[in-house]
Amino acid sequence: MKSKWLDQFIAWREVHVSERNFVLVLSFFVGFFSSVAAWVLKTLIHYISSFVRLQVIDTGHLLWYLVCPMIGIALSALFVRYIVKDDISHGITKILYAISQRKSIIKAHNMWSSVVGSSLTIGFGGSVGAEAPIVLTGAAIGSNLARTFRLDQKTMMLMIGCGAAGAIGGIFKAPIAGLVFTLEVLMIDMTMANISPLMISSITATAFTYLFSGSSPMFLLSSIEPFSVNRIPWYIVLGVVCGFMSLYFTRGMNSLETQFKRLPSLASKVLTGGLTLSVLIFLFPPLYGEGYDSISLLLNGRAEEMLSGSPFASLPASVWLLTGYLLLVVLLKIAASVATNGGGGVGGIFAPSLFVGCITGYISVHLLNMAGLGLPEANFALAGMAGLMSGVMHAPLTGMFLIAELTGGYHLFMPLMIVSIVSYVTILLFEPHSLYAMRLAQKGELLTHNKDRSVLTLLKMDNVLENDLRTLYPEMTLGELIKVIAESKRNIFPVISHEGKLLGVLLLDEVRNIMFQPRLYNRFTVSQLMTSPPAILDYNMPMERVMEVFEDTSAWNLPVVDEQKHYLGFVSKSKIFNSYRQVLVNFSEE
Repeated sequence: MKSKWLDQFIAWREVHVSERNFVLVLSFFVGFFSSVAAWVLKTLIHYISSFVRLQVIDTGHLLWYLVCPMIGIALSALFVRYIVKDDISHGITKILYAISQRKSIIKAHNMWSSVVGSSLTIGFGGSVGAEAPIVLTGAAIGSNLARTFRLDQKTMMLMIGCGAAGAIGGIFKAPIAGLVFTLEVLMIDMTMANISPLMISSITATAFTYLFSGSSPMFLLSSIEPFSVNRIPWYIVLGVVCGFMSLYFTRGMNSLETQFKRLPSLASKVLTGGLTLSVLIFLFPPLYGEGYDSISLLLNGRAEEMLSGSPFASLPASVWLLTGYLLLVVLLKIAASVATNGGGGVGGIFAPSLFVGCITGYISVHLLNMAGLGLPEANFALAGMAGLMSGVMHAPLTGMFLIAELTGGYHLFMPLMIVSIVSYVTILLFEPHSLYAMRLAQKGELLTHNKDRSVLTLLKMDNVLENDLRTLYPEMTLGELIKVIAESKRNIFPVISHEGKLLGVLLLDEVRNIMFQPRLYNRFTVSQLMTSPPAILDYNMPMERVMEVFEDTSAWNLPVVDEQKHYLGFVSKSKIFNSYRQVLVNFSEE
């Protein structure tokens, strides 16, 4: 019955509503559902966290800090293993992979599984953020709505972007950041026709979030000084510091994740991750949860309160104690985050990058002020947040606009821009990919902002495979070969076994000098005349890799086989170019 009604609606829509207008309507609903998902996730985290803090930790002993995070990781790991039965970690990376390798298809369970998993993880104290899971949730909503209404791959890709923009706009109340995040981090080559749906989703999600939870920014600031030109050199210094801290964050997290993957079983991962996180939180309570409370303390001049609940709080108070404590917190944050996710928890790096950036900015300005410079601490802490996000995500516009919208500090665009771009340029000298893209780049599966590579990614082997070539068998004589040549319009012939496996190729040019000598027709066989092709393509090979093989071999035609080496057809460079031009027109049309 459901399918019948859906078929009738789709048929009606195709007649009465244009594709462009339908996409605009659908982008509104994607934004709405993304905002609802963001509100549900934030509400679940709030209630679970409040229960754990008020009913367990605050009424008991600090040793509960050792227990609760492990409980959260264990619950999340069990939920993923036995209920979801799929990997839901690294949400942004999964979106990039879906765009580049899975025809923009994201599994339906991602519309809810990340919400449940991350609320358990973060609510019990996991040292990660809720933003990447909600971005995956929003992208899954967009992808599955597009699939439901049978839209094409290009539109599905756009709906994924709408879901991501709506998720960022909804959870941060940051519509501009949602738009630019999608442009910088996720999408491949945006045209003006695609900007409108993204804006609709982002604005819709933000507007409904205002209705759900009010319009005040996430961080309320008590004292922000206006921008001063004479502080530009120190913002540049901070940008360089943030760039190197981003490099430490990216490579350190990637390295620690690799170590966790080597653990042999789920139980060992849960135990190792849970114990590591619990010990770190017991020694450094600011590592508990997302860390937004600590950010608020730093932005409002209450940094000393971050020592509260720590074993170090009993030591004599001093500037160096606070600075050293914060330095250890910022250096150990990646270990806490990896222990959370590696142990089986579900979370992202948005919040950790903001947390590390805020403390980096605070420590930097604190040290500069010890030299008597009198720089505003809150301003530099904010700029540090933008710098770390820009460096880790390779997204300077996202870092700049997000911090401005999170705090309402729009008059600080200049320092945010300076620190963001300097940090981005600094890390770019050492690391060409963001933490999100690094995992895919190492496998050659990354879809980039380069239009040529993006269009090639949209091309599949089926689009360019030619299987109209006449095949030969190795025992055939030259005389039999001449008959095949007379009936063929091609100058290349695959030689296959009777089981269908490719043995070699025979080029017309190789037999041209003997094909008009009848006395040789029974002397030579195809096995004597065939040669090995310059390269053999695998049917599942990405088109970008196919073009690299063509360039390396200088060939114009190459055979294609399946995993068992059975011959499937040929691919010609000219066919790829023709298909490329056709896809490019469809891809870029407005």
